[in-house]
Amino acid sequence: MLTEKQRALLMFIHDRTTETGVSPSFEEMKEALDLKSKSGIHRLITALEERGFIRRLAHKARALEVVRLPENVGAAPRPQPSAPFAPRVIDGSRPTPPPPASDLTEISVLGKIAAGTPITAIQHEQARVQVPPSMLRSGEHFALEVAGDSMIEAGIFDGDTVIIQRCDDATNGDIVVALVEDEEATLKYLRKRGNSIALEPANAAYETRIFGADQVKVQGRLTGLLRDY
Repeated sequence: MLTEKQRALLMFIHDRTTETGVSPSFEEMKEALDLKSKSGIHRLITALEERGFIRRLAHKARALEVVRLPENVGAAPRPQPSAPFAPRVIDGSRPTPPPPASDLTEISVLGKIAAGTPITAIQHEQARVQVPPSMLRSGEHFALEVAGDSMIEAGIFDGDTVIIQRCDDATNGDIVVALVEDEEATLKYLRKRGNSIALEPANAAYETRIFGADQVKVQGRLTGLLRDY
């Protein structure tokens, strides 16, 4: 049996995913349920997962799938978001079966990327990894191992491997690899504000960092994610 808050969150995730194909962010869930912190959302999601109502999707950023709904679903409260929804990460649609090994593409792993305090800039090739074609776009791609927890609310965790499309520009809301002052590389949301660039984390414990446009170079944008269990 679900609590009122658990039922409300389950229906909010269900409705949002049905409408957009992308599960809501932790911030949107917090606002919809009028909670003061995201820790409450983490506890509710864990409870729903343990009870078999939702599951987290592997190899997808910020993706939850509703497995089943309560029997008396019509009575469940459905909170409404306070602002229009604007998806900011790769989509959370249902996963497809893995492709045959012959369909996989091998790309370079160029070291670690910080999802937290920036670390040393992207290094030379350290390994190779095979990825499915669904994670690739046009042009060149490379992979990086994530170090840190500043993007956890986008479903990107320490130890994950992110797939990056090499590019030198991106649009607002893209998750990018940004090179700061030609010395430090970090993985963040990109926000352009006039002549400034904001690198925004997906973890309330970290602050958004703002730089001049000439201090930040986009190295690529996120197209996929791999995770070992």
